[in-house]
Amino acid sequence: MRCKNVIKKRPSHLREYRGKALKDQFDIIEKHTQWGLDLVEKYVKFVKERTEIEQNYAKQLRSLVKKFNPKRGTKEDQDCKYTHYQSFLDILNEMNDYAGQREVIAENMMMNICIELTKYSQDIKHERKSHLLDGRKSQQLLESSYKLLDNSKRRFEREWREAEKAGLNAERIDQDINATKADVEKAKQHANLRAHVAEECKNDYAAQLQKYNKDQNQFYFIDMPQIFNKMQDMDERRIKKLADGYRTFADIERRVIPIIGKCLDGINKAADVINEKNDTLTLIELNKSGFERPMDQEFEDYSQGINRTASDSSLGTPKTPADSRIDHRATMKNKNKLWPFSKKNKPTNSEDFSHLPPEQRRKKLQQKIDERNKELQKELDQRDALNKMKDVYQKTPQMGDPNSLEPQIIQTMNNIERLRLEVQKYESYLLNAEGRQVNRSDTLKYNAHYNQTTTINNNNGSLEKDSPEAAHSDDSSQDNISQPIYAEFDDDFEEEESILPIGQCTAMYTFDGSSEGTISMTEAETFSVVEEDKGDGWTRVRRANGDEGYVPTSYVKITLQKK
Repeated sequence: MRCKNVIKKRPSHLREYRGKALKDQFDIIEKHTQWGLDLVEKYVKFVKERTEIEQNYAKQLRSLVKKFNPKRGTKEDQDCKYTHYQSFLDILNEMNDYAGQREVIAENMMMNICIELTKYSQDIKHERKSHLLDGRKSQQLLESSYKLLDNSKRRFEREWREAEKAGLNAERIDQDINATKADVEKAKQHANLRAHVAEECKNDYAAQLQKYNKDQNQFYFIDMPQIFNKMQDMDERRIKKLADGYRTFADIERRVIPIIGKCLDGINKAADVINEKNDTLTLIELNKSGFERPMDQEFEDYSQGINRTASDSSLGTPKTPADSRIDHRATMKNKNKLWPFSKKNKPTNSEDFSHLPPEQRRKKLQQKIDERNKELQKELDQRDALNKMKDVYQKTPQMGDPNSLEPQIIQTMNNIERLRLEVQKYESYLLNAEGRQVNRSDTLKYNAHYNQTTTINNNNGSLEKDSPEAAHSDDSSQDNISQPIYAEFDDDFEEEESILPIGQCTAMYTFDGSSEGTISMTEAETFSVVEEDKGDGWTRVRRANGDEGYVPTSYVKITLQKK
């Protein structure tokens, strides 16, 4: 119970430890409060350096993320199709967000700790300066009162000694028989005067002593305790504010820990979504060539030719020049089918991507078609917007001159024509890549049409839209655009019906023949071979009723005629 009572009494004792216990330690209090302010400044400096570390860390993280982020339009755009590479990009994004949280920590520490504590420290400095001025003023008043007391005391001491000396001198003269009565009276008057002066000095000393004691009590029991209590309250507020700064230092980082945790969870999620099976299938889909598997190589017996020259009774049948050409074409066909595995020089890139394997070629051509269609749609939208603007200008001339839009409209129409022709061009390449051959005459006609249209567009760039030449050019362009580029396929087939078949084939599988230029077939159906496979995986066949088209070479069993 005694310990509990002591603990309860400690707070009231501590609340006035400076006012009473340290009432005579003004210099100590001054040094201690200055040390407290220095500690606040030291903590502010510590937090500032911590914010610089956080900012540099965030800056380095952002530079690291930027370094490893792929640039637009690079080969890495295709790599994004793999889940493990996309997860890597997600991790970079999460690290970028993580760097942002480090910047938030630095910013909050600067605002809530450094700036706030610096401002509070300035206020405390002014308050401390005011209290110290009051304390020094009280000290000066007490010192002045003490000086007055000391002077009155010394004067009283001096006058009392003179009065005592004058009294002894008066007694000595009074007892002297040779002294006259006048000398005795004079000595007594002088002694009385000195005694009176000494008495006044005594009274003055007593008054000064009373005043000094009062000032001293005022200084030690009222003024200085009040000043020290104010400084104590000021110092305790400083300590509490510093403690809040310590606590804020931890709370700022604790507030962003959930967000940082989400960033780390995002990294884990990026790792969980990786699918190695899908990545393998994506690799196959992106890089498969589309080549047919090569046929078995046949044994070429060169000894039969030697035996035929040695003996006419050889069982070998001599080959005709046609047979030799067929064997040579077959050999070249097999070699062509094996070209992905052979060492060749790097092929030259061509506009129709014929240097690529069939599957890659089709993908590239389809990509070109999609890109041109997007550009074409933008040009069409721009054309519609310009036409609407022109109508507005025609209805409201004060808004603008309709003729000023003619150059833009003509340029847009030229772009539309050019893009449409490019789409048709790549579509022809795509049909060719899919095995639906385009005749050389069609290609020549297309090139002539493209050159003619380009020349017309260039020549008509300065013509008015309503002029006969411009109208004629637009009509011809529209007719050419609306006309299918492969409209002459059927005519070509009819013209080539007279071609003699070079063999027979039997369908091993059913084929629907839904694409343009192909022909459907059912299993075990027989056809005449009009044109054999040229390395693109398609064979041209003819039915008994005269229908012709292309069928997959791997779907039929071909028997060529021997000549």
